[in-house]
Amino acid sequence: MTDADVAVVGLGAMGSMAAWQLAQAGADVVGFEQYGLAHDRGAVGGESRLFRMAYHEGAEYVPLLRRARELWDELAEATGRPLFTPTGVLSLGLPDLPQMVNVRASVEEHGLDHEILDGDALAARYPQHRMADGEIGVLDAGGGVLRPEIAVLSALQQARAHGARLHDRTPVRRLEAGDDDVAVVTDAGVTRVRRVVVTAGPWTADLVPTAAVTVRPVVLTWFVPDRLEDYLPDRFPAFIRDTADMHVYGVPALDGASVKVAVGDVWGDIASPRDLTRDLDEQALRPISDAVARLLPGLYPDPMRFGVWMEGYTPDRTALVGPLPHSPSIVVLGGFSGHGFKMAPVFGQIARDLALDGATSFDLARMDPTRFA
Repeated sequence: MTDADVAVVGLGAMGSMAAWQLAQAGADVVGFEQYGLAHDRGAVGGESRLFRMAYHEGAEYVPLLRRARELWDELAEATGRPLFTPTGVLSLGLPDLPQMVNVRASVEEHGLDHEILDGDALAARYPQHRMADGEIGVLDAGGGVLRPEIAVLSALQQARAHGARLHDRTPVRRLEAGDDDVAVVTDAGVTRVRRVVVTAGPWTADLVPTAAVTVRPVVLTWFVPDRLEDYLPDRFPAFIRDTADMHVYGVPALDGASVKVAVGDVWGDIASPRDLTRDLDEQALRPISDAVARLLPGLYPDPMRFGVWMEGYTPDRTALVGPLPHSPSIVVLGGFSGHGFKMAPVFGQIARDLALDGATSFDLARMDPTRFA
């Protein structure tokens, strides 16, 4: 006798979408979250996340992104909340960089609406960016900005509206796979289910020790522009830039006051999510201040505020998605390496398919969760 069809462990970006998709499909769903629902202690946060189809990580992601965009619109319509702001996304860099090669491959192979801008065109249209000789821009017209906290809360509300039972402040201590069910062990007792979907973000390795997920801080910063009107969404697309060994990305002034800019790959790893500090001194923020001063001269280079979150990375920056071979009743989705949120709804659909049908129509060969075992 089981207590539910499927348990979802971790109700952040991926877990909220999995719970929504499973409950909407008619499954009896129970969810567990160690913090409050739509909390700010994991990988979800920062008020905005980029949605881009011209994809730096490879053209093979475009089918996932197309379906994700459809589901983002479906969730927004169901909740009446504006989850997506169309701004376009401008990719900047030297044309022979692997990231820019992938961007051009994405738009060409999949016929995406785009423009390729040379240095003169960039200087004329987007003078907010200080460009180096030879750099180009690819404007992804279908790109924009998502609202992560509101999106997670909306998906959880939809899951509940379809009958899901969601338990906040209920950490899962362990999973015990049997022949016909899985025991989900919490301090409140044991819940037996037919399938478990593990969407624990930076805590994935706590429940799936074979998961090769490393925890990395994410530091997001906001800057005041000299001329606000130059950085509003209708004049300043969201952007992502790789230059001089620096990975920089940003969002226009959605709040009418500040521009969000962040850098990647400068903060290092931490041993576990329990070691995260959410306070930083001025010196720790120097890399982003220096990047802003050099690349975005219209922004005051000292951040007006910052926030610290964390994400789970795999060695090849490709997610772990699929059932565990030794325990096929446990499906893991983890290690999205800083580029998963935009695809969260479609991975919720994939979790639904794997938990209920044992298969999905999407190609997950690269995401085998055991490839590092």
